[in-house]
Amino acid sequence: MSFWQWMKYRPTPSSQPMKEKRPQPIIPDRYMDQHSEDLLTGSLDDTLRFIQTVLGDSDDLITREFVIFGQFKAVLIYFINMIDQEVTNNDILKPLMIAPQHYVAGTIEMQQLKHVLLHETLYHSMSKMENKLAAIVDVILRGQPVIVVDGLDEAIIVGAAKIDKRAINQPQTEQVIRGPREGFIEQLGTNVSLLRYRLPTSDFTVRTKQVGRLTKSRVAICYLKGIANDALVQEVESRISSIDIDGVLDVGYLEQFIEDNHLSPFPQIQNTERPDKAVANLMEGRVIILVDGSPFALIAPSVFTQFYQTTEDYSERFLMVSFIRLARLLALVFSLVTPSLYVAVISFNPELIPTKFAVAVAGGRAGVPFPSVVEVLLMEMSMEVLREATLRLPQQVGGALSIVGVLVIGQAAVAAGFVSPITVVVIALTTIGSFATPAYNAALALRLLRFPLVFFAGMFGLFGVMVGLILIINHVLSLKSFGVPYMSPVVPGNYEGMKDTVIRGPLWWMRRRPAMFHTPNRERVNESVVNTLKQTPHNTLDPLKVGNTRWEQPDGISKTSDNDSSGSNSH
Repeated sequence: MSFWQWMKYRPTPSSQPMKEKRPQPIIPDRYMDQHSEDLLTGSLDDTLRFIQTVLGDSDDLITREFVIFGQFKAVLIYFINMIDQEVTNNDILKPLMIAPQHYVAGTIEMQQLKHVLLHETLYHSMSKMENKLAAIVDVILRGQPVIVVDGLDEAIIVGAAKIDKRAINQPQTEQVIRGPREGFIEQLGTNVSLLRYRLPTSDFTVRTKQVGRLTKSRVAICYLKGIANDALVQEVESRISSIDIDGVLDVGYLEQFIEDNHLSPFPQIQNTERPDKAVANLMEGRVIILVDGSPFALIAPSVFTQFYQTTEDYSERFLMVSFIRLARLLALVFSLVTPSLYVAVISFNPELIPTKFAVAVAGGRAGVPFPSVVEVLLMEMSMEVLREATLRLPQQVGGALSIVGVLVIGQAAVAAGFVSPITVVVIALTTIGSFATPAYNAALALRLLRFPLVFFAGMFGLFGVMVGLILIINHVLSLKSFGVPYMSPVVPGNYEGMKDTVIRGPLWWMRRRPAMFHTPNRERVNESVVNTLKQTPHNTLDPLKVGNTRWEQPDGISKTSDNDSSGSNSH
């Protein structure tokens, strides 16, 4: 067939059969966006049709039809696994089916039905009216039962949700010898109550936001009004409000969005499982961020000194705590520079080692086929793999694996000549030092930075170690957390803040809150308390003076401060 013949007999558009348009499937989330402002019309069938369109494919959705007071058709809508069944039966369905006694003889009009239901019938303290269809679907998804009455243009939402939760236990990641044993759990309401329990003040403020297009996770921003800087609170709210993501399953999602430097290995926001630690930071002027579904809280802003401090530091006396904090800081330095210093000295500057020790090291390395840098890198990688395996295995197996890995495998590697005994000692000291760092994310950053330092040491010796440390220090000095320099209060220097850095001064020395947060209320310890502590205490129960009138010295108790409302001293 030629082209002209084909053109003559080609099928015309009108002769072709029309293809039937398939109905587009309804995507519930987009459907909700299109009808976000729709209101109840008062028709029970229309409301049920909308809810069935959005949630009808879920087998756990229950639509319980009943008649209110024998007059009005109604439906109770809920998810079967998210409500308190006993409360629903006794406090919702039962009173709605039985009219109040003073209405039995007469007939309840539709105009007064709302008032009768809310104020005279329902036995539940948390009940309200709602007229937006999208809001009704949202509360059903969160576990609240909803009552829709035929003829009413508003639905009744009853707070009868019941989501199973775990008990409040001691935090696994921040255990202390002396201190509270309570830790956050996954429910946001419980976590806020733990904070409010410790802060019974009207200054404690909680602002709630919703983040996540699918998870619709509730985010609570907590702060103390009059202590936290208003600009800081606004900045935190602004950064969280700008997050647009499908879901937020943990508070770590928010941390990655709101931190200042996204490429730094050092954490710029601290996390904690302890309510007492969160309250202590609130009282310094920081902001606490909680997410529904996460047992961790974010502390913003944060500085480097926080990552080697613990809540236990403030429960013990300052002399012992200062010594422990110095040991912790020494372990932090050990975990960072020990492998690189070992490689640099062995490879480039063995003359720095004492003669007898150098002979012992050389004897131990006699049969090792690898240079020191390869040896250290192999051992470091082995320790990282062993640590990760121990962390992921069940607790009963993980403990046994760690002992086998450290003792048996290490000893076998030395006996086989793969590594020298001194390398095993160096890696063991490094690993122990990283375990002594209280903050896991800060210890992880130091573990990561060990590897480039070992490379620098293997290529350039001590000069390479110094260059690596200078680069790290320069990077740390450039970091900021919500505008606060990361090395505060050391750089820039602040005398008041340095009382709680390397050492921990007495509590009465730290009279003012850290200046780096620019809090409206700087005073933390009243001056009268300091003056009282300067006085010589009375030896009230001194056995040489109690009841002895010959010494002509008054006995009694120390004077109270000016703020004590208990009254005058008693003798």
